[in-house]
Amino acid sequence: MEKKNITRRAFLKLFGAGSVATAATLAGCKSGNKAGSQAKQEYRNQVEPPVGQMTYRVNPKNKDKVSILGYGMMRLPSKVDNSDEFDQDMINKQIDYALAHGLNYIDTSPVYCQGKSERCTGIALSRHKRSEYFVATKLSNFNHDYWSFEKSKEMYHNSMKELQVDYIDYYLLHAVGGSMEEFNGRYVDNGIMDYLLKEREAGRIRNLGFSFHGKQEVFDEVLALDEKYHWDFVQIELNYLDWDYANEISQSNVDASYLYAELQKKGIPAVIMEPLLGGRLANLPQYLMTELKSRDPERSVASWAFRYAGTNEGVLTVLSGMTYMEHLKDNLLSYCPLKPLTEEEMRFLDKDIAQKIVGLENIPCNDCKYCMPCPYGVDIPAIFVHYNKCKNEGSLPMGVGDAEYRKHRRQYLISLDRVVPRDRQPDHCIQCGQCEPHCPQSIRIPRELAKIDEMIESLKRNPEGPEV
Repeated sequence: MEKKNITRRAFLKLFGAGSVATAATLAGCKSGNKAGSQAKQEYRNQVEPPVGQMTYRVNPKNKDKVSILGYGMMRLPSKVDNSDEFDQDMINKQIDYALAHGLNYIDTSPVYCQGKSERCTGIALSRHKRSEYFVATKLSNFNHDYWSFEKSKEMYHNSMKELQVDYIDYYLLHAVGGSMEEFNGRYVDNGIMDYLLKEREAGRIRNLGFSFHGKQEVFDEVLALDEKYHWDFVQIELNYLDWDYANEISQSNVDASYLYAELQKKGIPAVIMEPLLGGRLANLPQYLMTELKSRDPERSVASWAFRYAGTNEGVLTVLSGMTYMEHLKDNLLSYCPLKPLTEEEMRFLDKDIAQKIVGLENIPCNDCKYCMPCPYGVDIPAIFVHYNKCKNEGSLPMGVGDAEYRKHRRQYLISLDRVVPRDRQPDHCIQCGQCEPHCPQSIRIPRELAKIDEMIESLKRNPEGPEV
């Protein structure tokens, strides 16, 4: 892509001129051991969560007693000496700790963590009695090559093999919502849905549902199939930002308030994903963190989001990708037991904090990595997470008028090189667009990468700031 000079006006139009104070960092999967050290530092005085105090919800469909906190195995800890290899000993330790504190719902997928999540999860869970936990996984047949009956069936049976189980407690059709044509192609026309229904009848699938990312009309139509398929549960994205602002942030998304209300009408329990939006609701600007901490100094910023999600009584469990033991302990403190938010606290998050977050206009990346791997090696989530972090900290170099431009410029470029290797930065994006259809947040990924690349090139060309 040809690099062009960028004026100050264009620069500010693209990236905004406001600045906010420094925010604390809680990192997710594969974000490096430095992030782990930061998490440890933040929680150095953390109180141990109590044993025997977990809050449970009863599934009205089958009377399962499910912990309100579920373990999402999307972001697993990696080894200190090799960030590309997952730390099975730590995974075992964290699962042991979670189960000892009453957590009993573990969620994974064949595609999580470069396809290794189910195997790591299976190894950790196989050391416990099968009656101690509910395991959830998904038919993640996104790739058109897996739309055939045989390939989808193979994926389903391989999940049981990797998880070392002979039945799956909660099985999901993964990421429904693109179109009904896609839904029918992945599940109906190939006959796999009929097969899964028979598996449920045989008891090898205890509960059958779907996870949703996408268009409201698709959600409505698939939910209406409850009369035919009798959905046992549905997994939706719910948090205090998405409750009323999901559609405002991206017109392709649906407000959580609508999704939750529709499930309530049918008496279908909701499993919640992204209560923290991939960590974004823990990595708030300092002035927002101060507002939350001033109301409850003893609780973490993240705890507000978890209590918000769990307060809704139609919620069966709230999933969290807990990479570090500190994350696990903090979330257990939120739910052992759950202290529901008051109506006033719910309004405070909905109408005050959420509105201010929307005003930040960050890239709505949840670091889910569904866009990966990029065929050209671009580390898309790491680039977006780094950009949002710098923007929230107020350290984005803003050009003319920014008294600390030179300092911010240097910090941004150096920190980018530390977080993202040079050969995985946005200048390697060729705008092929293969990533965009896989993004649950409907981010126009190539466009956003091009904007960041343009900013980076401007920073490199202009050590004193772009021309007016």
